[in-house]
Amino acid sequence: MLDEALSDRPAVFVSGDHHTAWANTIALERAGILNGLETPVGSELVMAADGTASGELREHGAMDPVMALRSSGGREGLGLAGIEPPTEVSPEARAEDIDVLKKGLQLCASYGFTSLHNMDGNRYQLELLREIENEGALLCRTDIPFHLTPEKDIASLSEAAALRAEFATDRLSSKRVKVFMDGVIDSSTAVLVDAYADTPGWRGDLLHSPERFRAIATEADKLGFQIAVHAIGDGAIRNTLDGYEAAQKANGVRDARHRIEHIELLNPADLPRFKELGVVASMQPSHPPGAMDFPLQPWVSRVGEARWPWAFPMNDLRAQGTPICFASDWPVADINPMRSIKAAMLRRSWNGTYDDHASTLHQALHAYTAGGAYAGHEDHRLGTLTPGHLADIVIMDRDLEATSAEDIDQARAALTLCGGQVTWEA
Repeated sequence: MLDEALSDRPAVFVSGDHHTAWANTIALERAGILNGLETPVGSELVMAADGTASGELREHGAMDPVMALRSSGGREGLGLAGIEPPTEVSPEARAEDIDVLKKGLQLCASYGFTSLHNMDGNRYQLELLREIENEGALLCRTDIPFHLTPEKDIASLSEAAALRAEFATDRLSSKRVKVFMDGVIDSSTAVLVDAYADTPGWRGDLLHSPERFRAIATEADKLGFQIAVHAIGDGAIRNTLDGYEAAQKANGVRDARHRIEHIELLNPADLPRFKELGVVASMQPSHPPGAMDFPLQPWVSRVGEARWPWAFPMNDLRAQGTPICFASDWPVADINPMRSIKAAMLRRSWNGTYDDHASTLHQALHAYTAGGAYAGHEDHRLGTLTPGHLADIVIMDRDLEATSAEDIDQARAALTLCGGQVTWEA
């Protein structure tokens, strides 16, 4: 279909979850992958019956050769792999990248954001943000993690320590280690405890073996890092919790606040482990299929109705005292927090037989403010209107308590202050 629409120049289309892409034939040819590609674990170049690539690219190990054809060389996506641009970036290209980041910061401030927990990054990105900070234009406090990919040796955590020491100002930091444990359910790359309902025998492949991740968690925790792990499936979540438990046994208990990002499907046996291990649940109310922009299929069929009650289980986690923070995972979902708050308030079960895991207005606001500050180890100075805390304040354009859940997404920031500085005024 893509060849029929556009055959004379390379084109690639990325799915909403950013874990699958589709390319036309000329793109596959120029990327040198039309006849196959040996991809890392968790990625797949889907092949057609004739022995050539079908055009479906699952995960970044399959997508990157095509993405590298872009005029930028794909450097804007290098943070996902935690690697640096392969060649020196020209002053003109660097200026373009800084301009893009400034526009992104302005957009964030316009929605009332004063702090950002980026979920990918590299030294290049930190250096660009430092230039922006030196200009006085870093509108949001920004934390960029060190991304430990499956290809990197555990010893590379020394690089994370170097970044943490070098970037440690009021508004720019690198305090976390980020790890991807699996992919996503929609493309069957998430890791489940039991097989996919629509693919008997298939559970997905872990991006880090249980042994390797236990070693990663133990070493990162020993170095005093917070660890943030993308774990979608209940199998990936279980392996992540195993790693955090191993770190505690090896290093002792501390206020680490290690995080699990997303938690789309949880095995009930692992629920109490969040509380026991002090793990933060970093969740996105925009992600449950049907809650906002994502369709029900193929997610609900791949998980199967028997497991629906344990999909995105916010209320189960909340009820046992697990700290919860909300975010968008932008650009996977709309960055507008009020749309996510509406999705959180109006969430409903798919068959009406289990807890809909909806949030109240104040639960959702707490997760976006105090919950986020707690998750970032910043609750001593941010997240609440408290004497002595920094003046990170958002004034909305209407009374949220007097606004219906159906209309709450129409609210916008009228004024945003970061440390008392006006960063947005409608």
